[in-house]
Amino acid sequence: MLERVDRGELGDFLRSRRALLQPSDVGMPVGSRRRTPGLRRFEVAQLAGMSPDYLARLEQGRGATPSVDLLAALARALRLSRDERDHLFRLSGHHTAPQAGPDEHVGRALLRLLDDLATLPALIASDLNVVLAQNALADALLGEQTGLRGYARSCTYRWFTEPAFRARQPVEDHDGESRAQVEDLRATVAARRGDRFATGLVRALRAASTEFRRLWARHDVAVRRSDRRRIRHPEVGLVEVDFDVLATAQGQRLIVYSPAPGTEAVGKLELIAALGRERFDTAPFVDAEPRRIP
Repeated sequence: MLERVDRGELGDFLRSRRALLQPSDVGMPVGSRRRTPGLRRFEVAQLAGMSPDYLARLEQGRGATPSVDLLAALARALRLSRDERDHLFRLSGHHTAPQAGPDEHVGRALLRLLDDLATLPALIASDLNVVLAQNALADALLGEQTGLRGYARSCTYRWFTEPAFRARQPVEDHDGESRAQVEDLRATVAARRGDRFATGLVRALRAASTEFRRLWARHDVAVRRSDRRRIRHPEVGLVEVDFDVLATAQGQRLIVYSPAPGTEAVGKLELIAALGRERFDTAPFVDAEPRRIP
């Protein structure tokens, strides 16, 4: 049950945290001279995936009570510490930020690394394959992967239950991807023994997928630290990239996708960056002639 929302304190806190951030702190260009310190309101709204008008109302002590998902996005956009994040939730009427399995608050160090990787698709995910944050090029290559609810927040769950999600990779790669997903999940579940979200995720997958049940029964285990992935992009076709975990912290992973030098994927990623965020259809991909890379 929500407590009373302290709208005045909430607005003051949001403005003060915004004033502490510089564009370079979040991987944005400095641009023209700024009359006031900190990020502009529309920049924070863009990072949080929300309306600038709604952020303005929150900062002015007005507007509807923010949801848990929106507060989590604001905490990441403002690079809040764990204590600051909990304070934000309390000001908004919540006791503290809810915990669903492992801590999903992304620390400043990992977010700083993510911001610095502007020319490569990169994301931060939990060890249960829940995407917590991703940069603009990851949005453009992979589509939006945050903001989901329940077990569908885990890419592993969607891999075994959503044909459209699986269709983002070629059919001939599906068996290998399935094995890698299950082997990594088994390692994570063993490390998080007793974690309700982890055990519930396995239970839901066993109920939903015959393929998962078969692979889970093999007891194969391997932490996924690197791999090669072929991604079917609706505009440019097949993009082959290396998948590497470059940093880990408190059950979270910084994952970077990079093309091998001199390959066609280099030009394709440049084109994807120019095209911007891709809205992936919910229907499976249909093979089509991709755009020619100049």
